[in-house]
Amino acid sequence: MRKLITLLAGLVAAAAIAVVPAGAITNNYVPDFEHPFVGLVVFYDGEGDFMWRCSGSLLSETVLLTAGHCTDQDAAESPVTARVYFQQNAGANFNGTIDPVTGYPESCASGTLGTLCATSGELYDYGFDNFAGFPNTRDAGLVILDQPIAMPKYGALAPEGTLDDLISKPKNDDAFTVSGYGVTYRDPTKVVSFRSRLMGPAKLVNVKGGLNKGFNLQTNGNGGDRAGTCGGDSGGPVFLGGASSNVIVAVTSFGLNEWCRGTDFAYRVDTEDVQDWIDEHS
Repeated sequence: MRKLITLLAGLVAAAAIAVVPAGAITNNYVPDFEHPFVGLVVFYDGEGDFMWRCSGSLLSETVLLTAGHCTDQDAAESPVTARVYFQQNAGANFNGTIDPVTGYPESCASGTLGTLCATSGELYDYGFDNFAGFPNTRDAGLVILDQPIAMPKYGALAPEGTLDDLISKPKNDDAFTVSGYGVTYRDPTKVVSFRSRLMGPAKLVNVKGGLNKGFNLQTNGNGGDRAGTCGGDSGGPVFLGGASSNVIVAVTSFGLNEWCRGTDFAYRVDTEDVQDWIDEHS
């Protein structure tokens, strides 16, 4: 999804900031075989035409958590259906019928429906409205699958207030891992996208200050052994802990420019209100 979305006029004028929905894992990444419940989500309009793609995490057999700007039900053009693929190389080499416009299959591959692929006609967003109300963008979404997907484990929401409890700790004590199917490299002349599930470590910047105000988690994916997010990673999980963690504290939401330079923001899902909303629709 490559819509360019700006913040409130006053904030943009003061800080010269544009918010860009986030995409793929960049910099220091590896194939993600640790989180089979993280899927590639492709969204379609009422005519069945491709709209955009995101990432998301199964919380149960049928409930997939993603970003609200992916499922946005209040936009002028809102998605109506979705298809979710759970293969690690979900978008790399399709063997079924290929849509010549988007490159995505027009249906789940034979034998994968209900095992590694599912459809959905039930989408929700947590009141997302084109990043209005910033910094509380309400950027959480749910995709309810038509076919249950059995996994050895699922994503688990972090206990309420988990990130609040981390604020007083030294930042280097807290490990985070990002995962998704997004773009891996982007500059004005080139875009690299493997359409594979990738993951990597990210460093905590802050939760309360700057553009976060307690609603967003800011991480840094630049330098050292760190990884960032980019287009197509939107809705993917930010795990608390190392590569084997399944504890989700936030969903990838936005960056500060379309070139994915490693300053990443994710919407918190460790809050009482968001978890109550998820329970209501699960």
